[in-house]
Amino acid sequence: MTTLTANGLPDLTQVVAEQQHPLLFATVSGAHLYGFPSRDSDVDLRGVHLLPLQDVLSLTPGQETQSRMWDADGLEMDLVTHDLAKFARLLLRPNGYVLEQLLSPLVVHTTPEHTALVDLAPRLLTRHHAYHYRGFAKTQWRLFGKSGELKPLLYTFRVLLTGIHLMHAHEVQADLPTLLDSDSGSVQAPDYVRDLVAAKAAAEHGHLSTLDGAPSHERLTVDIEALHAALDEAEQSTALPDRTDAGADLNELVVQTRLRSAGMSISAA
Repeated sequence: MTTLTANGLPDLTQVVAEQQHPLLFATVSGAHLYGFPSRDSDVDLRGVHLLPLQDVLSLTPGQETQSRMWDADGLEMDLVTHDLAKFARLLLRPNGYVLEQLLSPLVVHTTPEHTALVDLAPRLLTRHHAYHYRGFAKTQWRLFGKSGELKPLLYTFRVLLTGIHLMHAHEVQADLPTLLDSDSGSVQAPDYVRDLVAAKAAAEHGHLSTLDGAPSHERLTVDIEALHAALDEAEQSTALPDRTDAGADLNELVVQTRLRSAGMSISAA
């Protein structure tokens, strides 16, 4: 059984104890992080585990990605973790999705290694993260076109606004209601997006067609294209660098963490 803590987050004490490998952090992602959970939304937990040195050096290496699903009093919980080295590689791609997991304010388990990763995050931000958010938005827009559901439509707005905010403010903000209140780059989302968020809260798989006064597909297309143009402009004008300078420090963090777990240490060259 998974209980909730005083701040409404799941208590993973027992889950952490049962993990095959040490868990360096776990945060809440998905709709709860993005600010539009439904009453029946699953709780998406994402994080990092640490494979032992023997598994890394073995001819049959351990699982870099592990997942676990369980039911907590009728609420579906989903925990997906990557080994620290794989997570670090994803951070360097660049990949906005893993940055959002790392920087999620909804922390259910943390360690000093998690803190060290968070401290490196500002140096991992680049203008090329716009590519991630642009591609993610296009994928979700296609899903909306096929299903008509509010969820992929809200994802489309959310990732475009997150990308624009990142280019202007140099910070990762994944919460859609917060983004709607932001004036970063003087980009404003359409007023009806707040109505979409409210409608999504009532049903995880609600359809746009059931919403009174819903915007037409033509209106949505114009507004989404405008946000794409704003993201393109923000990418061109951002002061974010073309590449991260944190690669060596991230590598050192991975190496030293792995060695400490094995009771070893080496001096930096």
